[in-house]
Amino acid sequence: FYLTPFFNTPIAHFISMGSMSRSFDRIAGQIAVKFPGTLGVCTLTQAQTFAFASECELVGNGGIDLSLYEFCSQPEPKLAWLGRIAPEKGLEDAVAAAKITGIPLKIMGKMQDEDYWHKICTDYPDAPVEYLGFLTTTKMQEQVRQCRALLMTPRWVEAFGNVAIEALACGVPVIAYERGGPAEIVRDGLTGFLVEPDSVNGLVSAIDRLDKIDRSACRRQAEVEYNLGAAGDLFERWFKSIVKLS
Repeated sequence: FYLTPFFNTPIAHFISMGSMSRSFDRIAGQIAVKFPGTLGVCTLTQAQTFAFASECELVGNGGIDLSLYEFCSQPEPKLAWLGRIAPEKGLEDAVAAAKITGIPLKIMGKMQDEDYWHKICTDYPDAPVEYLGFLTTTKMQEQVRQCRALLMTPRWVEAFGNVAIEALACGVPVIAYERGGPAEIVRDGLTGFLVEPDSVNGLVSAIDRLDKIDRSACRRQAEVEYNLGAAGDLFERWFKSIVKLS
């Protein structure tokens, strides 16, 4: 951002996080005023964390190679949770829901905060959970596609939610807190359920209604909205608009 005014060539800035610090917001806001149309974001929810939300262009978060994700129509009685093991991801709520329902929970992602993880294990010693570590895309989708649903329990405003579209690509419904990017991805009642933020009971209720979701609809949403071509078109239109403004 600091170097942008020194270039004659137009610079496109893709912001992949919500508001994180005053210093970032300040310098990004300056660029938004001086170079309108050059700030791209993933979702409207993310944009609204900034004072310069009206200057942001919605360009999504890129697509995924659907050939890497295999559709599964007959899942096992298991749930999945993907993400960094860190407090802002709210993993303990997913663990609590697994304990209440008695449905095993597969946990995958980078172990970022071991103290946080150990506290969860101490607080829920009898929960049916299994931590599989950080897996490659191939290994991850092999595990996720067999699950009845993916649980997303963020405590903060997620800018997007890549794990949501990865699950959908496997035909796996997404149960997410109605907060941040996931709320703009999940089609409530069609490709998953949006529940009250921080409500374990809401997660449990949604799990009980999973039979109402057609898993093929989940795969179709990924194919239509999150394929590489669709993502490329969004970015190409954005780049062309920037060139026209320069």
